[in-house]
Amino acid sequence: MKRIVVVGGGPKSYIPDLRKFPFQDCLWIGADQGAEVLVENGLSPDLAIGDFDSVSDESFRRIQETSKQVKVFPDEKDETDLELAISEALKRSPEHILLFGVTGGRIDHSQANLQLLYPLLKKEVKGTIIDQQNQVELVGAGEHTMEADEHYPYVSFLPITLEVKDLTLGGFYYPLEKAYLPYGSTLCISNRLIADTGTFSFISGILLVVRSKDLTNRG
Repeated sequence: MKRIVVVGGGPKSYIPDLRKFPFQDCLWIGADQGAEVLVENGLSPDLAIGDFDSVSDESFRRIQETSKQVKVFPDEKDETDLELAISEALKRSPEHILLFGVTGGRIDHSQANLQLLYPLLKKEVKGTIIDQQNQVELVGAGEHTMEADEHYPYVSFLPITLEVKDLTLGGFYYPLEKAYLPYGSTLCISNRLIADTGTFSFISGILLVVRSKDLTNRG
């Protein structure tokens, strides 16, 4: 399985219309209320997983009827429902895991979900968090390309390690040449591409790359 979409139980107002995404030949996993979101979007979960304490009995029956597989766990457990879903996704050796319904609401949940991108990076699995306003990835040192996207025009690069060394940006409105970014730096907030394809590279550290849009630019 090349690409797996995992939908969590975050606030539904943060989740874009999943039917608008050109996801073909992918596997759909719903974590707890995320399975309800898939069903409401007219999609059949390949796997619904979690304790399902966030859905009504009627909704859970619909999930059971619609899903190809359902795994139910107790309320009290060491892993979150989203962690369980990601673990199941990794068993299928994906190249890319896309995460919806993992932002908004409680900030501790959102922060913990952002941190789940780190083990994916270590396993060399691309992980992308997507909501109504943002696309978020963790990127390791090396040379990278980025295609322009009119729906997410702004690009920010945030160091999540103590330092990022020699960050170089090409094809951006604000270019950089071997810049040093310490943890907490806001140097690379709200840049944008001026070419169809941009490049960025750095020799050490990890960047949180956020592509975003203003709410007035919804597309």
